[in-house]
Amino acid sequence: MSRVGKAPVPIPDKTKVEINGSYVKVTGPKGELSRTIHEDITAVLEDNQVIVTRSSDLKKHRSLHGLTRSLLNNMVIGVSDGYKKVLKIIGVGYKAEVKGTRLVLNLGYSHPIIFQIPEGINITVEPKVNLVTVEGIDKELVGACAAKIRSFRKPEPFKGKGVRYVDEYVRSKAGKSAVGSGA
Repeated sequence: MSRVGKAPVPIPDKTKVEINGSYVKVTGPKGELSRTIHEDITAVLEDNQVIVTRSSDLKKHRSLHGLTRSLLNNMVIGVSDGYKKVLKIIGVGYKAEVKGTRLVLNLGYSHPIIFQIPEGINITVEPKVNLVTVEGIDKELVGACAAKIRSFRKPEPFKGKGVRYVDEYVRSKAGKSAVGSGA
C-alpha cells in the first residue's frame, strides 16, 4: 500500500470538496480549483476527509494512488492557505518591477525581459531589497512561474549574480586568479 496514498486528505473549515465520479472540485476562501482524476483511482468524502483508493495492485495504479492523493492535498491547501515562492535578484543594476499584468526584469542584458503574469498568479516586488514574491492557489502554476523567472538569469557560482530562491544555496567557486600558477 502506498504510504502517501493511504493517508487521508484533511479538509479544513471553510473549505468545500465536491466529488462527482472522477471530477473533483475544491472551493475555499482563496478561490476554486478543479481536476479530473484517473478513472482507475477513486476518491470518497468521509468524515470531513478525502480518502483515495486504487482499483488494483498494478505498478501503474500504485503510482497513480500517491500522485492523486498529493494533487488533491495540494488543491485543498491551495484554496485554504495558498502557495508562495520568493525570489531574490542579486547583481549591480539588476531590478524588477510590475507594470500592469507584466513583470519587467532588467538582468544585465541589452534589453529588459518582459514576463506576462498568468491568470491566477499575483506577483509583488520589493524594490529596495530586490525580492520578487510569486503567490497563487495552484502549486504547480506558482512553481512554474517562479522557475521561469529564475531561468532568465540563473545564479552563477563565481560572483553569485542572478535570480535565486531566497532559501537556495549557491556554492561559490574560485576564479582563475585564485588557482596557483603552477610554475
